[in-house]
Amino acid sequence: MTRLIGAIALLLALLALPASADPGDVEAAARGVVRVVIIGGGGGPPAPVSHGTGFAVSATRIVTNAHVVAEAVQDDTLRIGIVPSEGAGGAFARVVAVSPRNDLALLEIATGSLRLPPLALAGGATGDLGEVAAVGYPMNVDLAQGLDMADIFRAQPPVKSRGYLSGERPSRQFDTILHTAPIARGNSGGPLLDPCGRVIGVNSFSADSAGGEAEFYFAVSLRELLPFLRKNGVEPVVNTLPCRSIAELNAEERQRMEAAQTQARAALAERAETLREVRETARLKAQMEVLASRENRMALALVMLIACIGAGYAAFVWRGDEARRTHARLAAAGSAAALAVAVLLWVTRPGLAEIEERVAAALAKAQGKDAPASDAGSEAAEGALICTLVAERSRVTAARTDDIAFEWSADGCVNGRTQYGLGTAGEWQRVFAAQEDAALAVNTYDPETRTLRTDRYLLGQQALAAAREARAAYTPPACGVSDAARTLGEQQSALIAKLPAQPNERLVYSCAPKSAAK
Repeated sequence: MTRLIGAIALLLALLALPASADPGDVEAAARGVVRVVIIGGGGGPPAPVSHGTGFAVSATRIVTNAHVVAEAVQDDTLRIGIVPSEGAGGAFARVVAVSPRNDLALLEIATGSLRLPPLALAGGATGDLGEVAAVGYPMNVDLAQGLDMADIFRAQPPVKSRGYLSGERPSRQFDTILHTAPIARGNSGGPLLDPCGRVIGVNSFSADSAGGEAEFYFAVSLRELLPFLRKNGVEPVVNTLPCRSIAELNAEERQRMEAAQTQARAALAERAETLREVRETARLKAQMEVLASRENRMALALVMLIACIGAGYAAFVWRGDEARRTHARLAAAGSAAALAVAVLLWVTRPGLAEIEERVAAALAKAQGKDAPASDAGSEAAEGALICTLVAERSRVTAARTDDIAFEWSADGCVNGRTQYGLGTAGEWQRVFAAQEDAALAVNTYDPETRTLRTDRYLLGQQALAAAREARAAYTPPACGVSDAARTLGEQQSALIAKLPAQPNERLVYSCAPKSAAK
């Protein structure tokens, strides 16, 4: 019965767990994980004495456990070798700092041209029961694969294991994280990752599993690691944003677009109803005004016609009377004037077509009040902009999130020098594959909403080299060149099509005119 209750409790706990770690994020973090080898020679060829794991916190600095390098610290005949997870180049390292109290050590690459992509540290609270991944080089796996000592010096991908976070507690006089992601000898110094591939601890030791109890493992917490790094001049990449998947962002974007479309349809319906009311009111008012004016002018014309006839009759009667001949001339002139006024009033009376003209004018005035201050096309988005990260629409693990100066031209020219291309769906895009960045980035800009999106692909060494080669195979046209946007769109399309279905990071920026940005 106890076992049944325990199984039910475990099932309920698993159902309550957050989404699983993304394998792509663990793979991206693994690029900066290394094997730390203690090397002895004794006058002969180099031979590994022991090894552990480490991970990069900068391009040349590596964190591991103090007990991994303890022998090398105490014996100056031993050297520390760094073997990366991919590529052909290794390097020797020197010890920058060691803290036995909390089992931390900081190494620096001392020889060679090896540069590593640093891992980001999770800045938020780790919480309980979340899924975690341990990455490293356990010796039992090496033995099971039949690897010999020489293989230790060869680049190999680290082993990844998954488990769950069980809490944080002080142990051995320092803060540790308790988890169930299996580690073994050789994993020491490797990172413990959250579902977004961010470091939440440094794997250190395991609990005794004698007697068949479930085994637990301990990692040095960030409360120990962060002060240690900063004390030794390392300011690591720290990410405090929530850990969210690209799938979640895509679903939220669809919901946002659907909500915006629903709101737009409601606004259009409301505006149509308003215009219908304006049309009906304007038509009634126009009918009353036009018909009243028409009737008034026709009545006045009739009065002037009667006056014309009366004055004409008087002129006819008086024309033979010598004494009234002057009166007759005046009466004839008045008759002619009255006739002219009558004709003018009749001719200028409002026609029934004026009703529709007045209705149209009222509608145009109403529509003018509802229209936006400016069009929302590329022309309206031109000029100097400041783009600010929208955290709730982004997924960031290690990228910088500073504001971006972004000067846009309607022909797709950015900052007066970088041409963007038109993609197959009509989007403005530019591919970046800088040598100093261990990622390939695709920028997409929407002038209508002034939204800049950067999708970052944290590719492995071979995939990144292939992407850079494909990028180097074409020369983007300069700004101002005829048909530059279409040409660049075609050049980029093949490279973009070969990228993974989802990026590792997505940074969404909202851009505003530089003068209006806060």
